[in-house]
Amino acid sequence: MKTSSFTETQNESALQFFGTTPNDIAVHSYLLKNKNGMQAEIITYGATVKSLKIPVNEKLVDVVLGFDDLDSYLKSYHLPSAPYFGTTVGRYAGRIHKGSFQLNDKTFQLNQNNNSNTLHGGVIGFGEKVWKVAHITTDENPSIALSLLSEDAEENFPGTLQVVLTYTLTEKNELKLEYKATSTHDTIINLTHHSYFNLNGHDSDVLDQVMFVNADETLETNEEGIPTGKFTNLTHTKFDFRTFKNCPSVIDNSFVIESKNAVAAKLFSAKNNLEMNVYTDQPSVHVYVGGNCFNILKGKENTHYHSVSGICFETQNFPDAPNHKHFPNSILKKGEEYIQKTTYKFQSL
Repeated sequence: MKTSSFTETQNESALQFFGTTPNDIAVHSYLLKNKNGMQAEIITYGATVKSLKIPVNEKLVDVVLGFDDLDSYLKSYHLPSAPYFGTTVGRYAGRIHKGSFQLNDKTFQLNQNNNSNTLHGGVIGFGEKVWKVAHITTDENPSIALSLLSEDAEENFPGTLQVVLTYTLTEKNELKLEYKATSTHDTIINLTHHSYFNLNGHDSDVLDQVMFVNADETLETNEEGIPTGKFTNLTHTKFDFRTFKNCPSVIDNSFVIESKNAVAAKLFSAKNNLEMNVYTDQPSVHVYVGGNCFNILKGKENTHYHSVSGICFETQNFPDAPNHKHFPNSILKKGEEYIQKTTYKFQSL
C-alpha cells in the first residue's frame, strides 16, 4: 500500500485545488477510488463528503447532496437553517438545551445558534473549519485522514480538542469513518457525519425509497427538539421502521440503537436496486428529512434541491446528553481518547 503526505500528493490529479476561504486559506479536494469503481470526493472544508459515486448498471450514481464550488458551501452556512451538506459536525452534534451544561461543578454557557439553544457545535462549528490532511493511502482500501485543532474556549467549550477523522473506501464498497479525539481539559464531545443520501441520485427525491431503522424507541422531545429525558416506544406508530417503510417527507428524530453488532439502519432504492446499510458503535442514529432552506439551493450540476432531496442518518450520542445523567456518557476526560466508528455500506440486490 502506498502512503504519502498532503504535500507529496499535491500535484496528483486526484488532489485538486477547490477554492480559498475569505481569510485566504486554501481548500483542496481529494478523490478516493476503489477497484470496483466506487468514488468518494472529500474536501478539506468541513472534512466534507462532496460526492459519493456508486457503480450501478455500468454507470456511476452520485448518492449524496453537495455543491460544485466552495462559495456555495460558504453561503449555505448563512441561510436561516444551514443544511450542513456532507459535513463533519462538532464539537457537539444535535441540540444542547439553552446552550448550557455543567461539568466538574462548573456551568458552561455555549454560543447559542438555534433559538436559545446550541445546535451542531454553535455559531461556527467544525463544518466551517478547514481541516488539514494528515495522511493518505492509495491502492487497496484507499483512505484519507484529516485533522483539526479546536482551541480551548472555542464556542465556549472547555479544552483544546485535537480531532482526527479517517475516511476509508473499502473494496467491499464501504465508506468507513473513524473519529479520534483528545482534549487538554475535561470536555464534552459528540461528532457525526451529515450527508444527505439519495440512492436514486442527488438530483432526485427520496420519497419512493424505503428505510429500516433497528430501534424500538426514540427520544421524546419538546417543541424545540430538545430531549425531555423520556423515551417513546415506537410500536404501532408511524415511525416504527423495524419493517421497511417509505421515507417520510418530514422526520427529525433520534432513534435508540440497542445493538452495536447489527445494522443500525438501511435505505433501499428499487429504481437502482441499491441498498445502503449503516453500522455504528454509537447509541443513536438521528434521521432527518425536510429542511426549510432547500427551495433556494442549487446543488451539483445546477440541481434544484428541495426538502425531500435527501435523507440523513446521523450516527451519534444523544442530543443534550450532558444535561441528562441517565443518557450515555458524553464527557471526554483529559488524557483519555474519544473513538467513534461508522460505516456506510452499499450493495446491489
